[in-house]
Amino acid sequence: MTTLQSAVRRRRAVAAAGAVSAGLLLLSACDKPTAMATVTVGSDSVSAEATCGGEGKALTTEALNECLRDKDIDEIKVDPTETVRFGVDPEIADNSWTILLNGQPLVEPMKNNTYQTIPGSVFFNAQYGAQGDSTLVSIKEGGENEATGLWSFRLKKDEG
Repeated sequence: MTTLQSAVRRRRAVAAAGAVSAGLLLLSACDKPTAMATVTVGSDSVSAEATCGGEGKALTTEALNECLRDKDIDEIKVDPTETVRFGVDPEIADNSWTILLNGQPLVEPMKNNTYQTIPGSVFFNAQYGAQGDSTLVSIKEGGENEATGLWSFRLKKDEG
């Protein structure tokens, strides 16, 4: 092997090691993603990281209310005759969670359960606080009197 080939190989090895080191440095600077929540209707589903919180720290009432007003949230169409399925990562379930309809509890808080189903008609029924053909549904992590995370979705009525 010539000295030139050896030098080229060393440069490649150093460049590869540098690229790996730079990649690891960039990854270590990233925030850890929050747990995911998913809403499924029929064969369609939408998943999201926390709209706010989701890092184990209690949210203030003001932060929670501001988060509920967020307009930049994922949406999914719901035929009222379908079942809406909610799923959360185990770390959310371990901390207790509940489903909110327009900011109000729709079900009792659940713990150690990662899955809940609710008839689609509930989300467009005035008896449950729904108004019109669009409903804000949130998954609130935390007990009855505290919230540590909020995952919000917009459910749009689909007569389809």
